[in-house]
Amino acid sequence: MKAAAAQAPLLRLEGVTRRFAVRRGLWGAQGSLLAVDGVDLNLAPGESLGLVGESGCGKSTLGRLACGLLRPTAGQVLLEERPLPPAGASSWAAGRIQMVFQDPFSSLNPRLTVLASVAEPLAAQGVPRREREARAASLLATVGLENAGSRYPHQFSGGQRQRVAVARALATEPQVVVCDEPVSALDASVQAQVLNLLCDVRERFGPAYLFISHDLAVVDFLCPRVAVMYLGRVVEEAPTSALLKGAAHPYSRALAEAMPGKGGRPLEGELPSPLNPPPGCPFHPRCPKARPLCRECPPEWKALAPGWRVRCHLA
Repeated sequence: MKAAAAQAPLLRLEGVTRRFAVRRGLWGAQGSLLAVDGVDLNLAPGESLGLVGESGCGKSTLGRLACGLLRPTAGQVLLEERPLPPAGASSWAAGRIQMVFQDPFSSLNPRLTVLASVAEPLAAQGVPRREREARAASLLATVGLENAGSRYPHQFSGGQRQRVAVARALATEPQVVVCDEPVSALDASVQAQVLNLLCDVRERFGPAYLFISHDLAVVDFLCPRVAVMYLGRVVEEAPTSALLKGAAHPYSRALAEAMPGKGGRPLEGELPSPLNPPPGCPFHPRCPKARPLCRECPPEWKALAPGWRVRCHLA
């Protein structure tokens, strides 16, 4: 796999922002929740980029923006330097970005056999029935579920359902697969099986992965590069190995130290509400090294090394 810096981006996010209208209480005034705040990311062909952060930081929203399931309030998502149309639209981009969702128990239609579920994206593209069923059967065999096409989702374990979801995502031969916490609902042994499957799929079919997780150990297994997200913003982007050895942002450092076997203390405090984000650096209310500047001015990007940048006044 070539380094991302040597290739033009396949998928590019430029200043992507997403707000949601919310109402404070039954009779309260309508407000705005800032879920994603000015994110810039590049994904090269065949690359695996991890996206990590706590629950509620905006990772899943960013994943849905990246594959067109949501439209940005501001900024743009580009696929091969062309604006990405909404998912489901009949366009040049149909099927080129797919998503594997977190919950294997709700992401498959319980009324369809798994063969029909895997073939469904091909039906939407007008592929003849015999051809799409043959393709679906081949993909089920690829993920280790040969001769299982006539069964229904409830007849499978969670790990097997996630294998079906991976097969379904591959049906249209996508260039990009967005994986939204695909192993977090699974037991540890089953997690390893699904992660190994994703590695095998990458070697065989060559898709780029945007892999979303709260677990840096999982990201380290699959992704050579990682972006750390906090309260809607990416605060550090680095080679995964470098970040684990010496993260530059205090939040990234806290995540790395909280990994099993590291002996670090859990990060104190709660993630601030995106309804009322703090001024300045969004991490300053929880940062043990925060200074007055951190409370007043949002930090700009600092380049630390090729492929490594951070948003921190103290880095």
